[in-house]
Amino acid sequence: MTPIPLGLLWCLSAGTAAALILAASLVRVRRQRAGLRARLTLCEEQNTASLHGNTELTARLRATEAEIRHLAGARLPDLAMALAHPHVPVRGLLDARFAGSETDHALTAVLEQVSVAVAKERRRVDAAAQSTLRGATTTIQALLYQLQTALQDMQHRYDDPNVAHDLLAADFLNEQALRRIQATGVVCGGWPGLTREDSYLAELVVGAASRLRGYERVQVSNQLRDPVAVVARAVEPVAISVAELLANGLHHSHHELPVTVTLQQGNRGVSVIIDDYGVGMHGDELKLAKRLLSGDEDVLLTELGDPPRSGFAATGQLVRQYGFGVHVEPSPYGGVRAIVYIPGDPLLTVLDESRKPMSVMAPLPRRSSGTQDRSSTALPTRPTTPAQEAVPAAETVHGTSPPPAVAAAPVEQTDTPDRVGLPRRRRREPTAEFEQRPPHTAQVPPRSPEESASRWAALQQGTESGRAAAHSDPPRSTEGNPLS
Repeated sequence: MTPIPLGLLWCLSAGTAAALILAASLVRVRRQRAGLRARLTLCEEQNTASLHGNTELTARLRATEAEIRHLAGARLPDLAMALAHPHVPVRGLLDARFAGSETDHALTAVLEQVSVAVAKERRRVDAAAQSTLRGATTTIQALLYQLQTALQDMQHRYDDPNVAHDLLAADFLNEQALRRIQATGVVCGGWPGLTREDSYLAELVVGAASRLRGYERVQVSNQLRDPVAVVARAVEPVAISVAELLANGLHHSHHELPVTVTLQQGNRGVSVIIDDYGVGMHGDELKLAKRLLSGDEDVLLTELGDPPRSGFAATGQLVRQYGFGVHVEPSPYGGVRAIVYIPGDPLLTVLDESRKPMSVMAPLPRRSSGTQDRSSTALPTRPTTPAQEAVPAAETVHGTSPPPAVAAAPVEQTDTPDRVGLPRRRRREPTAEFEQRPPHTAQVPPRSPEESASRWAALQQGTESGRAAAHSDPPRSTEGNPLS
Protein backbone atom coordinates (compact mmCIF):
# COMPACT_ATOMS: atom_id res chain seq x y z
CA MET A 1 0.00 0.00 0.00
CA THR A 2 1.06 3.45 -0.70
CA PRO A 3 1.36 5.35 2.51
CA ILE A 4 -0.84 8.45 2.84
CA PRO A 5 1.12 11.51 3.50
CA LEU A 6 0.71 12.84 6.95
CA GLY A 7 -0.26 16.30 5.75
CA LEU A 8 -2.96 14.93 3.56
CA LEU A 9 -4.21 12.88 6.44
CA TRP A 10 -4.48 15.95 8.52
CA CYS A 11 -6.27 17.77 5.74
CA LEU A 12 -8.75 14.96 5.34
CA SER A 13 -9.34 14.85 9.07
CA ALA A 14 -9.85 18.61 9.19
CA GLY A 15 -12.28 18.49 6.26
CA THR A 16 -14.25 15.70 7.81
CA ALA A 17 -14.48 17.58 11.11
CA ALA A 18 -15.53 20.71 9.29
CA ALA A 19 -18.18 18.80 7.39
CA LEU A 20 -19.48 17.33 10.59
CA ILE A 21 -19.53 20.74 12.17
CA LEU A 22 -21.33 22.21 9.17
CA ALA A 23 -23.85 19.37 9.21
CA ALA A 24 -24.53 19.92 12.90
CA SER A 25 -24.85 23.65 12.37
CA LEU A 26 -27.22 23.05 9.48
CA VAL A 27 -29.40 20.79 11.60
CA ARG A 28 -29.42 23.31 14.40
CA VAL A 29 -30.31 26.14 12.01
CA ARG A 30 -33.13 24.12 10.57
CA ARG A 31 -34.43 23.42 14.05
CA GLN A 32 -34.24 27.07 14.97
CA ARG A 33 -35.99 27.96 11.74
CA ALA A 34 -38.81 25.50 12.52
CA GLY A 35 -39.09 26.93 16.04
CA LEU A 36 -39.22 30.42 14.71
CA ARG A 37 -41.94 29.45 12.27
CA ALA A 38 -43.93 27.83 15.11
CA ARG A 39 -43.52 30.90 17.28
CA LEU A 40 -44.54 33.09 14.38
CA THR A 41 -47.64 31.00 13.82
CA LEU A 42 -48.47 31.17 17.54
CA CYS A 43 -48.00 34.92 17.55
CA GLU A 44 -50.24 35.25 14.57
CA GLU A 45 -52.91 33.15 16.31
CA GLN A 46 -52.54 35.18 19.48
CA ASN A 47 -52.79 38.36 17.49
CA THR A 48 -55.95 37.13 15.79
CA ALA A 49 -57.45 36.14 19.16
CA SER A 50 -56.53 39.52 20.58
CA LEU A 51 -58.19 41.29 17.71
CA HIS A 52 -61.32 39.15 18.15
CA GLY A 53 -61.29 39.78 21.90
CA ASN A 54 -60.88 43.48 21.34
CA THR A 55 -63.83 43.41 18.96
CA GLU A 56 -66.01 41.60 21.52
CA LEU A 57 -64.85 43.90 24.30
CA THR A 58 -65.68 46.93 22.19
CA ALA A 59 -69.12 45.53 21.41
CA ARG A 60 -69.78 44.72 25.09
CA LEU A 61 -68.62 48.16 26.09
CA ARG A 62 -71.00 49.71 23.61
CA ALA A 63 -73.81 47.43 24.82
CA THR A 64 -73.08 48.43 28.42
CA GLU A 65 -73.18 52.08 27.47
CA ALA A 66 -76.51 51.45 25.75
CA GLU A 67 -77.82 49.74 28.90
CA ILE A 68 -76.77 52.70 31.02
CA ARG A 69 -78.49 55.10 28.62
CA HIS A 70 -81.57 52.82 28.68
CA LEU A 71 -81.48 52.88 32.48
CA ALA A 72 -81.37 56.67 32.59
CA GLY A 73 -83.78 57.33 29.76
CA ALA A 74 -86.40 54.61 30.22
CA ARG A 75 -86.13 52.42 33.30
CA LEU A 76 -85.71 55.17 35.90
CA PRO A 77 -88.67 57.21 34.53
CA ASP A 78 -90.73 54.01 34.51
CA LEU A 79 -89.75 53.38 38.11
CA ALA A 80 -90.74 56.91 39.16
CA MET A 81 -94.11 56.46 37.45
CA ALA A 82 -94.62 53.00 38.96
CA LEU A 83 -94.01 54.34 42.48
CA ALA A 84 -96.98 56.66 41.99
CA HIS A 85 -99.06 54.26 39.86
CA PRO A 86 -98.32 50.61 40.69
CA HIS A 87 -100.01 49.31 37.54
CA VAL A 88 -97.31 50.94 35.33
CA PRO A 89 -94.68 48.32 34.31
CA VAL A 90 -90.94 49.01 34.56
CA ARG A 91 -89.01 47.98 31.44
CA GLY A 92 -86.22 45.43 31.76
CA LEU A 93 -82.78 45.04 30.17
CA LEU A 94 -82.26 46.26 26.65
CA ASP A 95 -79.86 43.38 25.82
CA ALA A 96 -80.86 39.96 27.10
CA ARG A 97 -77.20 38.83 27.11
CA PHE A 98 -76.70 40.79 30.35
CA ALA A 99 -79.35 38.76 32.23
CA GLY A 100 -77.84 37.41 35.44
CA SER A 101 -74.51 39.13 34.83
CA GLU A 102 -72.67 41.52 37.08
CA THR A 103 -73.95 44.36 34.93
CA ASP A 104 -77.53 43.22 35.53
CA HIS A 105 -76.96 43.01 39.30
CA ALA A 106 -75.37 46.47 39.34
CA LEU A 107 -78.22 48.08 37.38
CA THR A 108 -80.84 46.36 39.58
CA ALA A 109 -79.05 47.68 42.68
CA VAL A 110 -79.23 51.18 41.21
CA LEU A 111 -83.00 50.81 40.66
CA GLU A 112 -83.53 49.57 44.22
CA GLN A 113 -81.53 52.39 45.75
CA VAL A 114 -83.34 54.99 43.67
CA SER A 115 -86.70 53.41 44.62
CA VAL A 116 -85.86 53.55 48.33
CA ALA A 117 -84.62 57.13 48.08
CA VAL A 118 -87.66 58.33 46.12
CA ALA A 119 -90.11 56.56 48.43
CA LYS A 120 -88.38 58.01 51.49
CA GLU A 121 -88.45 61.50 50.02
CA ARG A 122 -92.11 61.14 49.02
CA ARG A 123 -93.03 60.12 52.55
CA ARG A 124 -91.09 63.04 53.97
CA VAL A 125 -92.73 65.57 51.63
CA ASP A 126 -96.16 64.01 52.16
CA ALA A 127 -95.74 64.10 55.93
CA ALA A 128 -94.88 67.78 55.73
CA ALA A 129 -97.91 68.43 53.52
CA GLN A 130 -100.17 66.49 55.89
CA SER A 131 -98.85 68.43 58.86
CA THR A 132 -99.60 71.70 57.10
CA LEU A 133 -103.07 70.57 56.06
CA ARG A 134 -103.79 69.23 59.53
CA GLY A 135 -103.12 72.62 61.07
CA ALA A 136 -105.12 74.44 58.40
CA THR A 137 -108.12 72.09 58.56
CA THR A 138 -108.23 72.30 62.35
CA THR A 139 -108.55 76.09 62.18
CA ILE A 140 -111.08 76.02 59.33
CA GLN A 141 -113.10 73.29 61.05
CA ALA A 142 -113.33 75.35 64.24
CA LEU A 143 -114.50 78.38 62.24
CA LEU A 144 -117.13 76.30 60.41
CA TYR A 145 -118.45 74.99 63.73
CA GLN A 146 -118.74 78.58 64.95
CA LEU A 147 -120.57 79.50 61.75
CA GLN A 148 -122.88 76.52 62.22
CA THR A 149 -123.72 77.66 65.75
CA ALA A 150 -124.32 81.23 64.56
CA LEU A 151 -126.67 80.07 61.79
CA GLN A 152 -128.65 77.90 64.20
CA ASP A 153 -128.97 80.80 66.62
CA MET A 154 -130.28 82.95 63.76
CA GLN A 155 -132.83 80.26 62.93
CA HIS A 156 -134.18 80.61 66.45
CA ARG A 157 -134.03 84.40 66.41
CA TYR A 158 -135.96 85.25 63.22
CA ASP A 159 -139.61 84.42 62.56
CA ASP A 160 -139.68 85.23 58.85
CA PRO A 161 -140.18 81.97 56.90
CA ASN A 162 -138.11 83.24 53.97
CA VAL A 163 -135.22 84.10 56.26
CA ALA A 164 -135.52 80.71 57.94
CA HIS A 165 -135.47 78.97 54.55
CA ASP A 166 -132.35 80.84 53.45
CA LEU A 167 -130.63 80.21 56.77
CA LEU A 168 -131.31 76.50 56.47
CA ALA A 169 -129.88 76.50 52.95
CA ALA A 170 -126.76 78.32 54.16
CA ASP A 171 -126.49 75.93 57.11
CA PHE A 172 -126.65 72.93 54.78
CA LEU A 173 -123.93 74.37 52.52
CA ASN A 174 -121.81 74.96 55.61
CA GLU A 175 -122.37 71.32 56.53
CA GLN A 176 -121.01 70.22 53.12
CA ALA A 177 -117.86 72.27 53.61
CA LEU A 178 -117.51 70.98 57.17
CA ARG A 179 -117.75 67.36 56.02
CA ARG A 180 -115.03 67.82 53.39
CA ILE A 181 -112.72 69.63 55.81
CA GLN A 182 -113.35 67.00 58.47
CA ALA A 183 -112.49 64.11 56.12
CA THR A 184 -109.34 65.87 54.93
CA GLY A 185 -108.23 66.47 58.49
CA VAL A 186 -108.78 62.83 59.42
CA VAL A 187 -106.73 61.67 56.42
CA CYS A 188 -103.90 63.91 57.61
CA GLY A 189 -103.97 62.36 61.06
CA GLY A 190 -106.23 64.89 62.74
CA TRP A 191 -108.91 64.29 65.35
CA PRO A 192 -112.55 64.16 64.10
CA GLY A 193 -113.16 67.34 66.06
CA LEU A 194 -116.26 66.46 68.10
CA THR A 195 -117.12 64.42 71.18
CA ARG A 196 -120.64 63.01 71.45
CA GLU A 197 -122.77 61.28 74.01
CA ASP A 198 -123.92 57.67 73.65
CA SER A 199 -126.27 57.68 70.64
CA TYR A 200 -128.68 55.22 69.10
CA LEU A 201 -127.27 53.63 65.97
CA ALA A 202 -130.48 54.37 64.03
CA GLU A 203 -130.22 58.06 64.95
CA LEU A 204 -126.56 58.06 64.02
CA VAL A 205 -127.28 56.70 60.53
CA VAL A 206 -130.06 59.24 59.92
CA GLY A 207 -127.79 62.01 61.17
CA ALA A 208 -125.02 60.86 58.82
CA ALA A 209 -127.43 60.84 55.87
CA SER A 210 -128.64 64.36 56.69
CA ARG A 211 -125.12 65.67 55.98
CA LEU A 212 -125.34 64.74 52.30
CA ARG A 213 -126.89 66.06 49.15
CA GLY A 214 -129.53 63.61 48.01
CA TYR A 215 -130.28 62.54 51.60
CA GLU A 216 -133.91 61.94 50.60
CA ARG A 217 -132.79 58.93 48.51
CA VAL A 218 -131.43 57.13 51.58
CA GLN A 219 -133.81 54.42 52.82
CA VAL A 220 -133.08 53.07 56.29
CA SER A 221 -134.43 49.75 57.55
CA ASN A 222 -133.93 49.07 61.25
CA GLN A 223 -133.67 45.32 61.96
CA LEU A 224 -132.14 45.70 65.43
CA ARG A 225 -133.66 43.64 68.22
CA ASP A 226 -132.41 45.91 71.04
CA PRO A 227 -132.05 49.69 71.48
CA VAL A 228 -128.40 49.50 70.44
CA ALA A 229 -126.28 52.65 70.76
CA VAL A 230 -122.71 53.55 69.92
CA VAL A 231 -120.49 54.65 72.81
CA ALA A 232 -119.63 58.33 72.97
CA ARG A 233 -116.03 58.20 71.79
CA ALA A 234 -116.93 56.29 68.60
CA VAL A 235 -120.11 58.14 67.60
CA GLU A 236 -118.51 60.77 65.40
CA PRO A 237 -116.00 58.37 63.76
CA VAL A 238 -118.78 55.94 62.86
CA ALA A 239 -120.96 58.82 61.63
CA ILE A 240 -118.12 60.10 59.41
CA SER A 241 -117.56 56.63 57.98
CA VAL A 242 -121.24 55.99 57.28
CA ALA A 243 -121.60 59.45 55.71
CA GLU A 244 -118.63 58.86 53.38
CA LEU A 245 -119.91 55.44 52.30
CA LEU A 246 -123.39 56.88 51.69
CA ALA A 247 -121.86 59.76 49.74
CA ASN A 248 -120.05 57.25 47.52
CA GLY A 249 -123.29 55.38 46.87
CA LEU A 250 -125.27 58.56 46.16
CA HIS A 251 -122.59 59.97 43.85
CA HIS A 252 -122.16 56.85 41.73
CA SER A 253 -125.83 56.03 41.23
CA HIS A 254 -128.60 57.73 39.28
CA HIS A 255 -130.35 60.58 41.08
CA GLU A 256 -133.67 58.70 40.95
CA LEU A 257 -132.31 55.48 42.47
CA PRO A 258 -132.35 54.88 46.24
CA VAL A 259 -129.47 53.91 48.48
CA THR A 260 -130.68 51.35 51.02
CA VAL A 261 -129.29 51.01 54.53
CA THR A 262 -130.06 47.98 56.68
CA LEU A 263 -129.18 47.77 60.38
CA GLN A 264 -128.56 44.16 61.41
CA GLN A 265 -127.76 42.83 64.86
CA GLY A 266 -125.49 39.82 65.36
CA ASN A 267 -124.22 37.93 68.37
CA ARG A 268 -121.08 40.01 68.77
CA GLY A 269 -121.95 43.32 67.17
CA VAL A 270 -124.09 45.15 64.63
CA SER A 271 -123.67 45.81 60.93
CA VAL A 272 -124.68 48.78 58.82
CA ILE A 273 -125.22 47.39 55.29
CA ILE A 274 -125.27 49.99 52.52
CA ASP A 275 -126.38 48.98 49.01
CA ASP A 276 -126.49 51.22 45.97
CA TYR A 277 -127.72 50.56 42.44
CA GLY A 278 -124.97 52.50 40.72
CA VAL A 279 -122.21 51.79 38.23
CA GLY A 280 -120.18 49.62 40.58
CA MET A 281 -116.38 49.25 40.70
CA HIS A 282 -114.00 47.41 38.44
CA GLY A 283 -111.28 45.17 39.84
CA ASP A 284 -108.55 47.79 40.33
CA GLU A 285 -110.95 50.25 41.99
CA LEU A 286 -112.27 47.56 44.32
CA LYS A 287 -108.74 46.49 45.23
CA LEU A 288 -107.72 50.08 45.98
CA ALA A 289 -110.90 50.68 48.01
CA LYS A 290 -110.26 47.61 50.15
CA ARG A 291 -106.66 48.68 50.74
CA LEU A 292 -107.71 52.18 51.80
CA LEU A 293 -110.56 50.97 54.01
CA SER A 294 -108.45 48.36 55.77
CA GLY A 295 -106.36 51.05 57.48
CA ASP A 296 -103.33 48.73 57.42
CA GLU A 297 -101.11 51.10 55.44
CA ASP A 298 -100.21 54.74 55.68
CA VAL A 299 -101.93 56.78 52.99
CA LEU A 300 -100.12 59.38 50.89
CA LEU A 301 -102.04 62.39 49.66
CA THR A 302 -100.66 61.82 46.17
CA GLU A 303 -102.45 58.44 46.06
CA LEU A 304 -105.87 60.03 46.42
CA GLY A 305 -106.08 61.47 42.92
CA ASP A 306 -106.56 64.98 41.60
CA PRO A 307 -108.79 66.31 43.06
CA PRO A 308 -108.14 64.05 46.06
CA ARG A 309 -110.93 61.66 47.03
CA SER A 310 -110.47 61.38 50.75
CA GLY A 311 -113.63 59.49 51.81
CA PHE A 312 -112.28 55.94 51.83
CA ALA A 313 -108.90 57.07 53.13
CA ALA A 314 -110.52 58.91 56.06
CA THR A 315 -112.66 55.88 56.83
CA GLY A 316 -109.58 53.66 56.83
CA GLN A 317 -107.83 55.96 59.30
CA LEU A 318 -110.84 55.83 61.63
CA VAL A 319 -111.07 52.04 61.27
CA ARG A 320 -107.47 51.73 62.42
CA GLN A 321 -107.91 54.14 65.34
CA TYR A 322 -111.28 52.99 66.75
CA GLY A 323 -111.46 49.29 65.99
CA PHE A 324 -114.57 48.86 63.83
CA GLY A 325 -114.42 47.35 60.34
CA VAL A 326 -115.50 48.32 56.83
CA HIS A 327 -115.77 45.95 53.88
CA VAL A 328 -116.80 46.65 50.28
CA GLU A 329 -117.85 44.17 47.62
CA PRO A 330 -119.97 44.07 44.47
CA SER A 331 -123.64 44.47 45.31
CA PRO A 332 -126.23 41.92 44.16
CA TYR A 333 -127.99 44.89 42.55
CA GLY A 334 -125.05 45.72 40.29
CA GLY A 335 -123.62 48.54 42.39
CA VAL A 336 -121.46 48.40 45.51
CA ARG A 337 -122.25 46.96 48.92
CA ALA A 338 -120.46 48.49 51.90
CA ILE A 339 -120.67 46.86 55.33
CA VAL A 340 -119.70 48.68 58.52
CA TYR A 341 -119.25 46.17 61.33
CA ILE A 342 -119.22 47.61 64.86
CA PRO A 343 -118.11 45.12 67.53
CA GLY A 344 -120.15 45.05 70.70
CA ASP A 345 -117.08 45.16 72.90
CA PRO A 346 -116.09 47.94 73.38
CA LEU A 347 -118.00 50.18 70.93
CA LEU A 348 -121.68 49.39 71.63
CA THR A 349 -124.05 49.80 74.54
CA VAL A 350 -127.80 49.51 75.17
CA LEU A 351 -129.72 52.59 76.28
CA ASP A 352 -132.83 52.81 78.42
CA GLU A 353 -135.59 53.99 76.07
CA SER A 354 -137.76 55.15 78.97
CA ARG A 355 -135.10 57.66 80.01
CA LYS A 356 -133.81 58.54 76.58
CA PRO A 357 -136.43 57.88 73.89
CA MET A 358 -135.30 57.40 70.32
CA SER A 359 -135.92 60.31 68.00
CA VAL A 360 -138.98 60.31 65.76
CA MET A 361 -136.58 60.84 62.87
CA ALA A 362 -135.02 57.38 63.32
CA PRO A 363 -136.76 54.26 61.95
CA LEU A 364 -138.27 52.05 64.63
CA PRO A 365 -136.79 48.58 65.06
CA ARG A 366 -138.95 45.73 63.80
CA ARG A 367 -139.46 44.00 67.10
CA SER A 368 -142.98 42.73 66.43
CA SER A 369 -145.29 42.22 63.50
CA GLY A 370 -147.48 45.11 64.58
CA THR A 371 -144.64 47.60 64.73
CA GLN A 372 -144.12 49.62 61.57
CA ASP A 373 -141.02 51.52 60.53
CA ARG A 374 -141.14 55.25 60.54
CA SER A 375 -140.60 56.77 57.15
CA SER A 376 -137.04 56.34 55.91
CA THR A 377 -137.45 57.47 52.32
CA ALA A 378 -137.37 61.10 53.38
CA LEU A 379 -136.43 63.09 56.43
CA PRO A 380 -139.69 64.64 57.75
CA THR A 381 -139.59 67.64 60.04
CA ARG A 382 -141.10 68.30 63.44
CA PRO A 383 -143.39 71.37 63.57
CA THR A 384 -142.13 74.13 65.84
CA THR A 385 -142.53 77.89 65.97
CA PRO A 386 -142.36 80.04 62.80
CA ALA A 387 -138.72 80.83 63.58
CA GLN A 388 -137.80 77.18 63.76
CA GLU A 389 -137.53 74.58 61.05
CA ALA A 390 -137.67 70.86 61.35
CA VAL A 391 -134.28 69.51 62.42
CA PRO A 392 -133.30 65.83 62.50
CA ALA A 393 -132.67 64.51 65.97
CA ALA A 394 -129.12 63.86 64.83
CA GLU A 395 -128.56 67.62 65.01
CA THR A 396 -128.90 67.41 68.77
CA VAL A 397 -127.16 64.10 69.12
CA HIS A 398 -124.53 64.35 66.37
CA GLY A 399 -124.21 68.06 65.72
CA THR A 400 -125.26 67.91 62.09
CA SER A 401 -127.28 70.53 60.33
CA PRO A 402 -130.62 69.91 58.65
CA PRO A 403 -130.96 70.00 54.89
CA PRO A 404 -132.67 73.03 53.40
CA ALA A 405 -136.45 72.76 53.58
CA VAL A 406 -139.51 74.96 53.37
CA ALA A 407 -140.07 77.02 56.50
CA ALA A 408 -143.03 75.92 58.62
CA ALA A 409 -145.98 78.02 59.68
CA PRO A 410 -147.28 77.98 63.28
CA VAL A 411 -149.68 75.22 64.26
CA GLU A 412 -151.14 73.88 67.44
CA GLN A 413 -148.63 71.80 69.40
CA THR A 414 -149.94 68.43 70.53
CA ASP A 415 -148.57 66.07 73.13
CA THR A 416 -148.58 62.86 71.16
CA PRO A 417 -146.97 59.75 72.60
CA ASP A 418 -144.09 60.02 70.08
CA ARG A 419 -143.06 63.43 71.41
CA VAL A 420 -143.16 62.83 75.13
CA GLY A 421 -139.73 63.26 76.65
CA LEU A 422 -137.95 63.99 73.36
CA PRO A 423 -135.18 66.61 73.33
CA ARG A 424 -136.56 69.97 72.33
CA ARG A 425 -134.91 73.02 70.85
CA ARG A 426 -134.96 76.36 72.61
CA ARG A 427 -138.16 78.27 71.82
CA ARG A 428 -138.88 81.94 71.77
CA GLU A 429 -141.57 83.56 73.80
CA PRO A 430 -144.93 83.82 71.95
CA THR A 431 -145.53 87.13 70.23
CA ALA A 432 -148.51 89.35 70.94
CA GLU A 433 -150.15 88.21 67.72
CA PHE A 434 -150.22 84.64 68.92
CA GLU A 435 -151.25 85.62 72.48
CA GLN A 436 -154.40 87.30 71.13
CA ARG A 437 -155.63 84.17 69.40
CA PRO A 438 -158.53 82.39 71.13
CA PRO A 439 -157.57 79.10 72.72
CA HIS A 440 -158.43 75.93 70.84
CA THR A 441 -161.20 73.96 72.40
CA ALA A 442 -160.94 70.86 70.23
CA GLN A 443 -157.98 68.58 70.50
CA VAL A 444 -156.09 68.14 67.25
CA PRO A 445 -155.72 64.44 66.39
CA PRO A 446 -152.16 63.15 66.22
CA ARG A 447 -150.51 63.28 62.82
CA SER A 448 -147.76 61.20 61.36
CA PRO A 449 -144.50 62.93 60.37
CA GLU A 450 -145.30 62.36 56.70
CA GLU A 451 -148.72 63.98 57.02
CA SER A 452 -147.26 66.93 58.92
CA ALA A 453 -144.57 67.41 56.29
CA SER A 454 -147.14 67.32 53.50
CA ARG A 455 -149.39 69.85 55.27
CA TRP A 456 -146.48 72.23 55.93
CA ALA A 457 -145.40 72.09 52.31
CA ALA A 458 -148.92 72.77 51.07
CA LEU A 459 -149.40 75.63 53.52
CA GLN A 460 -146.09 77.23 52.62
CA GLN A 461 -146.77 76.91 48.90
CA GLY A 462 -150.16 78.55 49.32
CA THR A 463 -148.66 81.34 51.42
CA GLU A 464 -146.01 82.08 48.82
CA SER A 465 -148.55 82.01 46.01
CA GLY A 466 -150.73 84.52 47.87
CA ARG A 467 -147.81 86.85 48.53
CA ALA A 468 -146.72 86.58 44.92
CA ALA A 469 -150.21 87.46 43.70
CA ALA A 470 -150.38 90.44 46.06
CA HIS A 471 -147.04 91.81 44.84
CA SER A 472 -147.45 90.69 41.22
CA ASP A 473 -144.42 88.47 41.58
CA PRO A 474 -144.38 84.83 40.48
CA PRO A 475 -144.25 82.33 43.35
CA ARG A 476 -140.98 80.66 44.11
CA SER A 477 -140.54 77.19 42.64
CA THR A 478 -140.69 74.26 45.01
CA GLU A 479 -138.52 72.10 42.79
CA GLY A 480 -135.96 70.28 44.89
CA ASN A 481 -137.96 70.88 48.07
CA PRO A 482 -137.73 67.76 50.22
CA LEU A 483 -141.21 68.42 51.63
CA SER A 484 -143.01 69.06 48.34
